[in-house]
Amino acid sequence: MPLGSRAGPGRSDPPVRLLRAANPSPLTGTGTNTWLVGGSGLAVIDPGPDDPAHLAAILSVPGPGQRIDRIIVTHAHRDHSALAPRLAAATGAPIVAFGGALDGRSPLMTRLAGSLPDGGEGLDLAFTPDQHLADGDTLTGPDWSLTAVHTPGHLGGHLCLALGDTLFSGDHVMGWSTSIVSPPDGDMGAYMASLHRLAARNWQRFLPGHGEPVDDPAGRMAYLIAHRHQREAQILGALTGAPWHIPALTARIYHDIPPPLLRAAERNVFAHLIDLASRNLVVADPTLHPDALFYRA
Repeated sequence: MPLGSRAGPGRSDPPVRLLRAANPSPLTGTGTNTWLVGGSGLAVIDPGPDDPAHLAAILSVPGPGQRIDRIIVTHAHRDHSALAPRLAAATGAPIVAFGGALDGRSPLMTRLAGSLPDGGEGLDLAFTPDQHLADGDTLTGPDWSLTAVHTPGHLGGHLCLALGDTLFSGDHVMGWSTSIVSPPDGDMGAYMASLHRLAARNWQRFLPGHGEPVDDPAGRMAYLIAHRHQREAQILGALTGAPWHIPALTARIYHDIPPPLLRAAERNVFAHLIDLASRNLVVADPTLHPDALFYRA
């Protein structure tokens, strides 16, 4: 699906096309968005799940005189990265990302990782890029230029990609849902810092990893920041009266949540509790763990 150009006077934006993988679920919405940028030399952003039909759809896009030059992965979750090796083998294009699934973890999450259960959000532990892309690095093609914006939070190695004032926002900012932050893969403190960093710039449009384009980036980021602050206030309010375990605390905060999303909600609550503990606002007994009893400090 081609998207209309947002070019300004004297500027011509490259073509941007969307292919959506057929992997709908409560966590992926209508499926993973694969974005194709450029004319003669294409950049593929988030090739998606390892699905032969989606691979064939991507390979059908380049016409005469066109080729796929780069395969860029925003983060190493399987619904975004798993198809990258097969697409690279079919096209010869290098795979570019911040790093592997565990790269970019904060010192706190690295320390906690050994004692926590798996985050359960589909880490692609086999993922290895051919080229590492750091914050501020720029990739260029015949008619496009993409600059990496490191946005840890949903995953330590999560990247957004700036095409002028349009941002490919991966799973960091989406219009259909809030992002899951699931420790030790996700880090709520880092997620909030990344949101504030993005909010400091005047973006015109976000093209996310799931769902439809976000045409009011400032409004969406303001909502997401306020939403997380509200969740934090709810947690602190509950803990003021009594200590809580995470399942009961989640049931108090999340009303009428669909059963398939309950575990993700519990992981989000845990992410908030870790962040609050790092700021000395809550205490975990006996230690930071999903099974701990949490008190207001």
